[in-house]
Amino acid sequence: MDTSFSIIIFILDLFGTAAFAVTGALRAIEHKYDIVGVIILATVTGILGGVMRDAILGIFPPHNFSDTIHIVLTTITAIIIFYLYQRIKKYENLFNIFDAVGLGVFTFTGASIAYSLYSTNVVLIVISSLVTAFGGGILRDVLVREPPIVFTKEVYAVASFIGVIIFLIMVNLKLQFEYTAIVVIFVTTGIRLISIKLHWNLPKVKT
Repeated sequence: MDTSFSIIIFILDLFGTAAFAVTGALRAIEHKYDIVGVIILATVTGILGGVMRDAILGIFPPHNFSDTIHIVLTTITAIIIFYLYQRIKKYENLFNIFDAVGLGVFTFTGASIAYSLYSTNVVLIVISSLVTAFGGGILRDVLVREPPIVFTKEVYAVASFIGVIIFLIMVNLKLQFEYTAIVVIFVTTGIRLISIKLHWNLPKVKT
């Protein structure tokens, strides 16, 4: 990776980590976890998708374990949410907004890191993107004993999949990296938020 690419990915990765950490902290508080539980769930949600991605790509130790900044970031985020919860709980869509932003950012970073290592392996790029995007969210929901959002709520995995397809198209067209980042993140996040607003859902078996 060149320096500018690495810096952009690093900043976006921190941003996505913080966004997902907020969702983990909110879920933990809603389920009456104490502050330690809030920090743990925020950290799991924020970094485990990236850890799973690195394991798939053969990166060892995973980036989120080789430095402490991600864990420090999720810890600080969890503590802030813990103490501000009474003030922010009136914003009903806060969870969905941060979850959608995290989904968009991690869809892009997961695809970008895989592309930088295995640019010709489309399947690996797609898997890396999807695992990064909702791996932590699945673990978050499982730990609070809720059905994972990715399997039950509106358009979620599909939004991420559309994002990674757009990524593949744009990188193959040799478009500027910064433009690709903006488009992928905004499209993925936008589709997710619109699906929530309009209650778009994938077909389910009627029971």
